[in-house]
Amino acid sequence: MIVELRQYALHPGKRDVLIDLFEREFVESQEAVGMTLIGQFRDLDDPDRFAWLRSFPDMEARRRSLEAFYGGPVWQAHRGAANATMIDSDDVLLLRPLGGDPGLILGERGPRGSAGPGPGRVIGGVQDLTGADDPLPERFIHEEAAALRAAGAVSVSALVTAPVPNSFPRLPVREGEQVLVWFAVFADPAAADAVHALVPEPALQRLRLEPTARSRLHG
Repeated sequence: MIVELRQYALHPGKRDVLIDLFEREFVESQEAVGMTLIGQFRDLDDPDRFAWLRSFPDMEARRRSLEAFYGGPVWQAHRGAANATMIDSDDVLLLRPLGGDPGLILGERGPRGSAGPGPGRVIGGVQDLTGADDPLPERFIHEEAAALRAAGAVSVSALVTAPVPNSFPRLPVREGEQVLVWFAVFADPAAADAVHALVPEPALQRLRLEPTARSRLHG
């Protein structure tokens, strides 16, 4: 399984414009060519950032799906409107599940036309790894994930950089990095915020995400 974490920097005030378009036109159309749309999120600490996750069975399936979607009629019809909302769309991490199990528990998706936030809240982190022998991933699985569940997380997932070439160079990804990316899903936004405030600052990024109405990863 290959997972993309995509974070877009948007022009001021354009996030909901993109989300409305994305959730109307780009959810079912991507899944029709073999992708799984895991979740879409508003970054609660940056009003001009949109984050989302999608997955593929493997890198060859990723190539085929991306070629079909970005060469297909839906993207061709709406790419101008989507790109007009964006300053940068190249902040992309190519990931694989840590230990083979992504721990991503997907719920029901809101119907097309749904608006506003979805239930719950997701917190997460992107943390540097020093190499294949870095103890952080194992420590996260055995210690930090358990602490997050004890604090109320209904699911915890962990992923690391996939050490593979980008199979669709038309869409750039971040290269030359090794990271751990984790997500904890909470039904109670207040509990998520309380835990987020206690998480030590990682080397790269902390995330506090509000699921959209059509996100499948939610509380």
